[in-house]
Amino acid sequence: MTDDTAPNGQDLEIETAEEAAEADAEALKVEIAALKDQILRYAAEADNVRRRAEREANDARAYAIQKFARDLFAVADHLSAATTHAPRDVADQVVKNFVVGVEMTEKELASVFERNGLKKVTPEKGGKFDPHLHQAMMEAPGEGVAPGAVIKVLQPGYELFGRVVRPAMVVVAAKAGAAQPAAAAPANPYADADDADAGGSVDTKA
Repeated sequence: MTDDTAPNGQDLEIETAEEAAEADAEALKVEIAALKDQILRYAAEADNVRRRAEREANDARAYAIQKFARDLFAVADHLSAATTHAPRDVADQVVKNFVVGVEMTEKELASVFERNGLKKVTPEKGGKFDPHLHQAMMEAPGEGVAPGAVIKVLQPGYELFGRVVRPAMVVVAAKAGAAQPAAAAPANPYADADDADAGGSVDTKA
């Protein structure tokens, strides 16, 4: 008498087929996971390439107009000085028209700068001194502002696509002691103690 519980040849074939199918499914899962990881890597690389291309395009544009922009800074400075000291209360209509013309020229030049990526840097009185954007020319007693803060702008600065082309030249509020030129200090005395970049020189050759 045969044992009915013993597996026959057909049952063995079914079990073998099921095991093979499970092995194939596991292999497919591993392959799918590998393909997903590869796709994510390709997507990240493509995004990096796109960002790099944008940055290089901006750099190329910035370098292309940087020298030309610097040559125009003196023009902007002279126009600003002219409008600042222009007579306001005059009866002569010719003088009034002349002043208006100079002011319009200054505004148009500022608009041209903005359209080409140039941003003016003019810190407000009492604002924090930023060694990456500002250049301290001297110290002076500052009433109502914190020591080391900006109290006056001697010459505005400019950024070109986030790069400093010319730092803003400023006067800063003196700390304890006599006022002295800030350039004599070996490090930046105005940055916070926890500022890791404190004292770094400003790169004006962006």
